[in-house]
Amino acid sequence: MNWGPSRWDGAEGVGRPLALVGPTASGKTSVTLALADLVQPLEAVAADSMTVYRHMNVGTATPSLAERALVPHHLIDLVDADEEFSVARFQRAANEAFDDIATRSAHVVVVGGTGLYHQALIDHLSLPGRYPDVALQLEADAAGESDVKALHARLAGLDPTAAARIQPTNRRRVIRALEVTLGSGRPFSSFGPGLEAYPPSPFVLVGLRLGRDVTARRVEKRFMAMMDAGLLDEVRALLDRPQPMSRTAAQALGYRELAEHLRGERTLDNAVSTAIVRTRQFAVRQERWFRRDPRLTWVDGEADAATVASAAHRVWTDAKKWGGPGASGR
Repeated sequence: MNWGPSRWDGAEGVGRPLALVGPTASGKTSVTLALADLVQPLEAVAADSMTVYRHMNVGTATPSLAERALVPHHLIDLVDADEEFSVARFQRAANEAFDDIATRSAHVVVVGGTGLYHQALIDHLSLPGRYPDVALQLEADAAGESDVKALHARLAGLDPTAAARIQPTNRRRVIRALEVTLGSGRPFSSFGPGLEAYPPSPFVLVGLRLGRDVTARRVEKRFMAMMDAGLLDEVRALLDRPQPMSRTAAQALGYRELAEHLRGERTLDNAVSTAIVRTRQFAVRQERWFRRDPRLTWVDGEADAATVASAAHRVWTDAKKWGGPGASGR
């Protein structure tokens, strides 16, 4: 695929795609639907690590069938909850979706809050493979915090560049870097400049800016609405399936805590309150991730969806007029 701007400009003036980001519960889906009143035809590509799973629609706030009738969404309900789904697999599926959308000369908005999926797509990251046997051994070696630090020291000896980019206590990233380094025989850092590089992109990048207190209130309100919509029953149905949930799916916010309740490990009230706290913490991490990207133009996400969509549309339209390979970091 040609990832330069000409990949999009040739489609009857459709121009550059929009990437709309923001923390969970920031209203990205509502804004996307409101954009359809300003841009037609419009199709969305979901950059979300959980909406790819079937039978997990309530707790992942997957756009409804009615919403998808207004704006077609790609990369939703791709796999069952017992399957692992990798960033590389997402990237391939997104490429196929873009090729499909281009045949209809439709405008594209990438919408989602999974930072790594988002960046893998807009920066066309070179992604290393998976080495499950190596990963399993490293997981076993990283039982405690001191063990993770020891693995980080091992990584520093094999790939000092990667080790310098990763906190010694970041268990997941230390294990992943060592998995690739040991499994591929190549330093993890050799696969690209890393997530701290922000090269020119054919995408127009817009972020929804909200106060953390506003996000916290929205998180709680949305989670309680999910409970009213049957989230507990959705989790129960997943646990009753013959195949267990994959490691990734089982860690989904809300599902993990409610599953613990159903196994008798938490009261329902404790599961709900814990899920809300963890989701708020996740929203803060999302915000920090996106804040690092200087290419993003931020708009006020606290207004109604139509107003936010108009602001995002102005940024998008201006960027098409400017041309050039990257979005402004205004």
